[in-house]
Amino acid sequence: MTVGLGLVGVGRIGAAHAETLAGLPGVDRVVIADADRDRARTTAAKLGVEFASDIETLLASGIAGLVIATATDSHPSLITAAVDRGIPVFCEKPVAADLAGTLAVVRHVERAGVPVQIGFQRRFDAGYRAAREAVASGELGWLHTLRATTLDPFPPPAQYISRSGGLFRDCGVHDFDILRWVTGREVTEVFVLGANRGERFFADADDVDTAAVVLRMDDGALATVSLGRYNGAGYDVRLEVLGSRGNAVVGLDDRAPLRSVEPGYPVSASAAYAGFMERFRGAYTEELIAFLDVVAGATESPCTPRDALAAFRIAEACEVSRRERRAVGSAEIPD
Repeated sequence: MTVGLGLVGVGRIGAAHAETLAGLPGVDRVVIADADRDRARTTAAKLGVEFASDIETLLASGIAGLVIATATDSHPSLITAAVDRGIPVFCEKPVAADLAGTLAVVRHVERAGVPVQIGFQRRFDAGYRAAREAVASGELGWLHTLRATTLDPFPPPAQYISRSGGLFRDCGVHDFDILRWVTGREVTEVFVLGANRGERFFADADDVDTAAVVLRMDDGALATVSLGRYNGAGYDVRLEVLGSRGNAVVGLDDRAPLRSVEPGYPVSASAAYAGFMERFRGAYTEELIAFLDVVAGATESPCTPRDALAAFRIAEACEVSRRERRAVGSAEIPD
């Protein structure tokens, strides 16, 4: 069976999704729209897909599912407009720009009963999936420590930072989601320290460019998340899962931007990943393939808005902790 899908938003990630969708065997039709009509028209012509002049035209075009890759502030209205028409949705994270908006969308979607998949692509990466299987199988024993890392090689533009929601909601939320998903556990408490060592525009946006996060899981395991915007060695995303019987490490390959200074240790000849698009290219494709199964009704959403809410609540707790310089329990954040 083949289906027609709509896509709204053809910026960097949206254009990549459009190209992927146009090449998937299960998709016989792609219709795209963007607030910038010329950009959408140009992208459609380049890929040989259909162009819609606006979102209403797109939603009325007979599509079976909608992919949303627009700016965050448009996510709530686009999600609700689609599910109100019975159209399943794939939406890039976050669900909304703030906690109240996220809660409202979650409740709306659950009342509508239409599947929505949120784009946490790490769930579809082979390494993270292997780590999850190792935990579930019991081969690692009981877990005591997890160490997650997301370090960008250089910061986004100032105008992006001012609208991003901050380091924890924009960047760390991926780590918070994957910690829950790999372990099957919930976070009960966080403590955060943040710093600004780079451009002034982070402080101007009341954000930080570097952060150290400590989390307590509900089984007593401890996790740390290191976040940064200035990792000159390259894009560094890893997860270490340490247990009583063994460990699993994600992202430790010859492209990890790590340099050992031990005498005689070989230096990798491979260049570090340039950024998240290159590192997770395969995962981005796999999550859209999974969405086709959601649209077909063959499977439930692998990452629901409520899953996204859980990660967003952790990010909210981190922001409170940073501002107030104290440990924050999950019970303090509305759900």
